[in-house]
Amino acid sequence: MCGRFTQKYTWQELVDLYQLTQSPQNLRPNYNVCRTDPVSVIIPGTSGLFLMPMRWGLIPRWWKKSLKELPATFNARVETVAEKPMFRDAFRRNRCIIPASGYFEWQDTAEGKQPYYITPRNGSVLTFAGLWEDWRDRVNNDTIASCTMIITKANSFVSAIHDRMPVILEPENIGPCCRTMRERKY
Repeated sequence: MCGRFTQKYTWQELVDLYQLTQSPQNLRPNYNVCRTDPVSVIIPGTSGLFLMPMRWGLIPRWWKKSLKELPATFNARVETVAEKPMFRDAFRRNRCIIPASGYFEWQDTAEGKQPYYITPRNGSVLTFAGLWEDWRDRVNNDTIASCTMIITKANSFVSAIHDRMPVILEPENIGPCCRTMRERKY
């Protein structure tokens, strides 16, 4: 399970990797993204891919209770994402990619939990598979865009630390992922 990650990259790195079509943005690094924090997420718009802020922790569009009553939805297991009520509608309609510089996993030790920071050796941007949804707050009529990160069984490198990890898309798989995402009108 990925509960913290980092987003530290330049606008040009994102344009080069994802061919973003919007005007340049001044990106602020975040070295400790926690659940419910705003994160930068890439979704398709009518004229290409767009970077936009979203709340990390998916709020299904059908959710009627308060956000305080929402269970943890910052990760969605790849094995059950298509069936779980919290994620299945977003899985069918709203896929996204979440750029990251790295992520943290904790290992239980005799002295307590030991954090490990996992990042590409070459410093490149990681691309996590995700889902997103727009939710309308019925109390104040605000719309909140939210997302979740899809996680899977750990690979041989990460399994020495933790049993789960984010689904990381290789650059050649970013295009097919984006073609399955729903466009948002801008």
